[in-house]
Amino acid sequence: LTGSRRPVVLLRKRVDTAASDGPPLAAAVAPKSPDLGVMLPYTPLHHLLLGLPGDPPGPRLLVLTSGNLGGEPIVTGEEEALERLAHLADAFLVHDRPVHVPCDDSVVRVCAGEELPVRRSRGYAPLPLTLPVPVRPALAVGGDVKNAFCLGEGRHAWLSAHIGDMDDLATLGAFERAEKHLEDITAVSPGLLVADRHPAYRSARWAERNADGRPLRRVQHHHAHIASVMAEHGLDGSRAVLGVAFDGTGYGDDGAVWGGEFLLADYDGFTRFAHLRYAPLPGGDAAVRHPYRTALAQLWAAGLGWDPDLPCTACCSPTELQVLARQLERGLQCVPTSSMGRLFDAVSSLTGICHRSGYEAQAAMELEAAAAACAEERVPDYDFPLLPADADGVRVADPGPLLAAVVGELRAGVAREVIAGRFHAAVAALVRRTCAAARERHGVETVALSGGVFANAVLSEACVSGLRADGFSVLRHRLVPPGDGGLALGQLMVAARVPRTETISPPPTGSAAH
Repeated sequence: LTGSRRPVVLLRKRVDTAASDGPPLAAAVAPKSPDLGVMLPYTPLHHLLLGLPGDPPGPRLLVLTSGNLGGEPIVTGEEEALERLAHLADAFLVHDRPVHVPCDDSVVRVCAGEELPVRRSRGYAPLPLTLPVPVRPALAVGGDVKNAFCLGEGRHAWLSAHIGDMDDLATLGAFERAEKHLEDITAVSPGLLVADRHPAYRSARWAERNADGRPLRRVQHHHAHIASVMAEHGLDGSRAVLGVAFDGTGYGDDGAVWGGEFLLADYDGFTRFAHLRYAPLPGGDAAVRHPYRTALAQLWAAGLGWDPDLPCTACCSPTELQVLARQLERGLQCVPTSSMGRLFDAVSSLTGICHRSGYEAQAAMELEAAAAACAEERVPDYDFPLLPADADGVRVADPGPLLAAVVGELRAGVAREVIAGRFHAAVAALVRRTCAAARERHGVETVALSGGVFANAVLSEACVSGLRADGFSVLRHRLVPPGDGGLALGQLMVAARVPRTETISPPPTGSAAH
């Protein structure tokens, strides 16, 4: 918080606010979140606003937000700001220093006593990362959500600042400008491009359009997540790890949406050891925006009824219930998913915490907030069985009994904070049990945790403490985000790594790597 990088630090809200001598905070600031993003002044303008020594007293606290519309790049030009942000702001403080390189604030949190980047941007990017093995000159374009790309050459990688969601022209334009700028300052001329395997990712399509005869390699989403955390811990890939990749969405090799994966992985490839049971995702992104649809689909997959006393049923109109039932029965626009992020969404709606998401991961974050407020010890009271291996040797974790237990406790009047706490404990217990099974079968001793779900401090701390108690070496992110903001580093390591049998010439003297 007080270091020179001055990121936004997520700090737990005080419960005893009456005992604080600080200014009161409006209820509309970070509603339903257990944390507040706190930042100290880092520019001369901030210090002027808050008051320099000898000035009249300034405000003790300011509530800030970034100057952009949701999901779009930050606005840096005065004329553009006056036009695009006019409906958001009553007044503008302008200046005569043009912004040359846009850069969002970095966001970090402390998890189990260590820094965990949530967004790696101002103050951190584009400082180079040292790689455990050399890579060819390459550009990895990352994903489509919370995009950051990565340039690499030799034993150095430069991860870009946060770009944003690649779903509009403004972000694509910001991506192109940032990519050219990073090439200029690093002197890396990528001869290889790397992208996600998702056929519709805009980042991958950008790579296709701009390949210009250069080879383009595709890397599976969750393999890249695990390779990312391996790289930042200096692993050379000579031994496989058990990667636990939990997120909301990632294109699987079978065409399904993956996201609850246990992978035996190195940089060369991976084998799927276990995953969350598939459940339909009715309407795709529509279910992501409406977690009650995900909850109803999970209940349907588990053979549990849509009884009217359940919160996720009560918030859905009778007409939509009819349409949704027919959709699930016929499999219309219902992609199968093993996503742990979607299971968090489902439990959030099932317990009545969040039925509609106004921003990414809102339902899961509010479920985490409820778990953090649980006064009792979080114990894994819910059964979350790991089924025997199928014909391909892959095991499946079945959330059906857990969902049935949640329904029973709701009807028994158990507080949703307690249910949320027990759910988190059950997921952590599943991670421990699955990792133990993988060690027994394959002898793996190192577990790598990655994916956006592990930005959840309640779950991460429970997994880390449990796995270490079981004797595992646990790798988790400390330098790049666990979500898609760190994806490009893993893509680079998988696709551009130089085999041990080859050597590459060092960059010329005077280049950025030196």
